[in-house]
Amino acid sequence: MADDLGDEWWTQGDNSGVSEVEEDTQPLAEEQPKKSTSKKRKGEKQAQDNTTKKKKKTKECFITQERSEEKGDKESNKNKKRRKKKKTITDVLTSSEPVPGSPADLLSFLKSHHSQTRSVIEQEELTLSESCFLSSNDLTHSLSSYLKEVCPKWAKIQKQHTQTRSVVLLIICGSALRTIDLIKQLIAFKGQTKVLKLFAKHIKVDEQMKLLSKGVTHIAVGTPGRICALLEKEGLTTQGLRFLVLDWNYRDQKHRRMVDIPEVKGDLLKMMDQGLIQSCREGTVKIGLF
Repeated sequence: MADDLGDEWWTQGDNSGVSEVEEDTQPLAEEQPKKSTSKKRKGEKQAQDNTTKKKKKTKECFITQERSEEKGDKESNKNKKRRKKKKTITDVLTSSEPVPGSPADLLSFLKSHHSQTRSVIEQEELTLSESCFLSSNDLTHSLSSYLKEVCPKWAKIQKQHTQTRSVVLLIICGSALRTIDLIKQLIAFKGQTKVLKLFAKHIKVDEQMKLLSKGVTHIAVGTPGRICALLEKEGLTTQGLRFLVLDWNYRDQKHRRMVDIPEVKGDLLKMMDQGLIQSCREGTVKIGLF
């Protein structure tokens, strides 16, 4: 049998082996490019997804930026409208004509403050009657002419005053410069009486306390803050006080009165609570609005 097959049997066997190997290896070679193409497709899909995500993010950022800009524009417009609507004290006072102060103005001023901090019974204890007030300035008087009208017996009253750490006439104004101006206006009224300026600029409280305790002072002109500090330290008392004059009608460069300036207003209210309202209720002190 082997002789009949000859050499071709071996060759056929070899060819059959090669063909089997080739048949086995050929599908493997064909599957490899499929895997690479699938990877490429996956990479392309991921790139497309990333680009779409980036586009979405940029769109969202752009939208949020536009919204924030719109909100900012709306808020700025609202603020501009509010600024236009709001009027300062200066605007109100410049547009209105000056009206002389009255006892009713002072009473409403005190009531608006005490209504927030005190009970109804306490508010009644702090009310002032008409007899507590002097006649008010009608905007025609100078300080000297006004004091001559409300204190006609000044020469006799000032001679009877012998107490230290107290004054007969106390004039309250809003600033140090206004204090000096009012003292100059007192020349025609004060005569030989001693006048003391009581404000915080360049003068210490202890120095003013020494001046008040050394001798008799008849008139004092000062700011509410310094008067309040002297009353707290008992460097100034209300025992000899007869007249309390408030520089009510005067307006500064911004057309503000003394009660229109927040810090001066607070000091004035504090000062009035330190025995001055009680002295007025008892009838020993009278209030005048200049």
